[in-house]
Amino acid sequence: MSPEVIAHLDAIKVNMNEAGMNTINIVLAFVMFGVALGIRPKTFIDILMKPKSVILGIVCQMILLPALTFLLTIIFDGWISPMIALGMILVASCPGGNISNFITSLSRGNTELSVSLTAINTAACIFTTPLNFAFWGGLYLNFAEKHLTLPELSIPFWEIFKTIVILLGIPLVLGVLCSQYLPKVAQKLKKPMQYLSVAFFIAMVVLTFGNNIDAFLKCIRYIFLIVLVHNLLALGIGFGTGTLFKTHYKDRRTLTIETGIQNSGLGLVLLFNPAIFGPEWANNGGMVVITAWWGVWHIVSGLTLAYIWRLRGRKEADEA
Repeated sequence: MSPEVIAHLDAIKVNMNEAGMNTINIVLAFVMFGVALGIRPKTFIDILMKPKSVILGIVCQMILLPALTFLLTIIFDGWISPMIALGMILVASCPGGNISNFITSLSRGNTELSVSLTAINTAACIFTTPLNFAFWGGLYLNFAEKHLTLPELSIPFWEIFKTIVILLGIPLVLGVLCSQYLPKVAQKLKKPMQYLSVAFFIAMVVLTFGNNIDAFLKCIRYIFLIVLVHNLLALGIGFGTGTLFKTHYKDRRTLTIETGIQNSGLGLVLLFNPAIFGPEWANNGGMVVITAWWGVWHIVSGLTLAYIWRLRGRKEADEA
């Protein structure tokens, strides 16, 4: 990538409407309620009794993804700017995205495992996101010999509380209660809500891209390839780890999706916080564009993967 292109990319501004993001969060809570209609509470107990898949998911999310992302930035050195590399590391340091639960359900994976991993990784991100960003970001800057001082990330408590309680906990409890005490209602709601959820996520991709089309078109040739490779790496980490440790095919699908779907929204919240990324980080467009495009692309890749798995239609005995 030429210095002119890098300078142009780092100067790009991406427009993210706060009201729009809040609307997305509300609809995500609605989608989570639909996911919970098919959850069996007993499975959570089984997961705790046999925690191998949970431990593997935590290792994939908190350790392997940031570490291998750092290696990827080294491989891409010379083709990407330091801001793009730091954006990749920031995304990898974030917890799994909230839509992973829905995509796992659509993929016929282990939804209870997905919910458990999302809750654990999101709660832990108050510590793990700043730690991973500081450690791997610092290593990258040393390797690239860039004289930048990384900002100290401060994870907003309200964002984490909102994710765990409002977007995850309340819809989950209501959905499980509905399934338990109103089974006929839950059965009638499951299919329509699944179709509505798919339509919502497609609309979200179109709207997100449409609101920032000028910014993306200026650099899409580079950003698309970088995020594509990075996302494939994340998906591969989950699938490869699950395969290596011979997990059940449902758990393998869940590990793949949980590692490949990142909470890039949290990354944008951090990037748009002037108390964290101050005036000296004014030209951090590379970080913002990478993080924003991740938010679009992981929905596309996740839905595509879910569709492929559903088309395959293999029985448990064939894939275990």
